[in-house]
Amino acid sequence: MKKYIIFCLISILNFLSVTAFAQDNVIDRVEWVVGDKCILRSEIEDAIRYWHGNGRKFEGDPYSVVGEDLAVQQLFLHQAVLDSIVVDDSEVMRMVEAQMSNVIQQIGSKEKMEEYFNMNSAQIREMYREQVYNMRTMEKMKESLVGDIKVSPVLVRRFYESLPQDSIPFVQQQFEVQIITQEPEFDQEEVDRIKSELRDYTDRIMNGETSFSTLALLYSEDPGSARRGGELDFYGRGQLQPEFATVAFNLTDPNKVSKIVETEYGFHIIQLMEKRGDRVKVRHILRKPRRSSENIKKMLLRLDSISADIKEEKFTFEEGASVISHDKDTRNNYGIMYNRETSSSHFKLDELPVDVARVVEKLEIGEISQPFTWTLENGKTVCAIAKLKSKVDAHKATLKDDYEMLKYMYQAQLSEKRINEWIKEKQQKTYVRINRDIKRDDFKYPDWKFYED
Repeated sequence: MKKYIIFCLISILNFLSVTAFAQDNVIDRVEWVVGDKCILRSEIEDAIRYWHGNGRKFEGDPYSVVGEDLAVQQLFLHQAVLDSIVVDDSEVMRMVEAQMSNVIQQIGSKEKMEEYFNMNSAQIREMYREQVYNMRTMEKMKESLVGDIKVSPVLVRRFYESLPQDSIPFVQQQFEVQIITQEPEFDQEEVDRIKSELRDYTDRIMNGETSFSTLALLYSEDPGSARRGGELDFYGRGQLQPEFATVAFNLTDPNKVSKIVETEYGFHIIQLMEKRGDRVKVRHILRKPRRSSENIKKMLLRLDSISADIKEEKFTFEEGASVISHDKDTRNNYGIMYNRETSSSHFKLDELPVDVARVVEKLEIGEISQPFTWTLENGKTVCAIAKLKSKVDAHKATLKDDYEMLKYMYQAQLSEKRINEWIKEKQQKTYVRINRDIKRDDFKYPDWKFYED
């Protein structure tokens, strides 16, 4: 036991020599020990701030809830090391940047975020990186524990029949939507303007007038990287847009700037930072040309003609989606939109993109919408027509209509049971200590075997 105490004391002294939280004015201390890992008071407070930033609502005292969360997390993290679980660093950083952007949007500015956390941006990013990395590791560890769980139609039927009537889930109204999109053209003058600006940036960088990172911070229209001076994480070739990857991986001199590269997001210039084997780290500046209102009107009129041709049965909506739609995600599926959250083609109204939901809500089954504009997640504006393929009214789940949902529910139930059994087993076999003044009788996992001092 002495080695745990010595380890924790060293951790506290190291921590206190680096940072303190002004808003607390409390000396940091060890609250939990799980195996050879100390959970500090400050770690719990950091995690509470993280979850507040994510909008989590706590049932009970956040300090106790999050403390136990971190203790359980350590059980998974320790096992993940033993099982050689690997997490993609680039995926973690994408999630971190998305979370920081979300917090800045909610709080109002980067400065307000730094004030709220009492940290600078680099410290906040590192805090998020560690927390996201641990969460993804824990998720992958859980997946390894339940990945072999399979259920048959017979078992799903037995599960459904065993549900009390008041426990049968209520299924909200769902829509199945087909889409045809067309991208309005850019005026050549607008494209020339963007390219001229990017060439000017290149000249200013090469002349030593300013740095690539400064111009990225000021002018790049990629919000995720602009705040970092255009800096991207290490990426493999397959993780980047093909046109972007071709140029990025051919760069050899960090002091030079690439030619202008066009991708579906707009026009870029790129600067090499570092290469590591089959991965590359670069900076880039993205500029997006604007589509004129006149070109948008022309495309809406074209889609109106396409809609008329479909109604006159010159060709079907499915044929139009397969041949003329610019939407790569639906073009090869007869225009049917895919719900990544549920791995199906059915959406609740609030799961559809806002611009699409606003149109689809008013359609009858089989009806084609009027042409409308749709702003995609990447900020690009496209024109579209939609068709309501099917609609399922709100109802109590049935085995016939909602088999996939019931199958998912049953699998989730079995997975939760297995994970809880695994946690219970680890609770009994792992050395765990907790400060007596935060010990509770209503922990989510009540089987902690606490060792006394």
